[in-house]
Amino acid sequence: MDLLQALKISSSGLTAQRTKLNIISENLANSETTRTKEGGPYKRQMVVFQSKQIPSFQNELENRKKRYDGVQVSEIVTSSENFRMVYKPSHPDADPVTGYVAMPNVDHLTEMTDMMVARRAYEANVTAIENTRSLINKALEIGK
Repeated sequence: MDLLQALKISSSGLTAQRTKLNIISENLANSETTRTKEGGPYKRQMVVFQSKQIPSFQNELENRKKRYDGVQVSEIVTSSENFRMVYKPSHPDADPVTGYVAMPNVDHLTEMTDMMVARRAYEANVTAIENTRSLINKALEIGK
């Protein structure tokens, strides 16, 4: 693997993790939203990753079989978990008979855990980029 390919792989990981962090922050921001444009409470969103082919000049020349050397966000799906039912009879969206309000299916603990995992993955990709950059600089010093 060439060093530029390593940079492309790590940068695709940075982009994917940034998207995941944005979705997590959106989930946390809407964790109390009971009314959306679609109707009903906010539904938790989740990011799905898939491998991504990063074309290289060498692959094109040799017409080798496809290699998957990166990651990308394939889709953002909404959770199918049930909404939390909270007793708040004075809430404007409460059921008039029972007094329960359907709250979003966002769990703060799950979101914070996902955020920590995404942050660590982001940091790992940054470290890989820094190490690759260091290797490139060392390779250039050999030519002096």
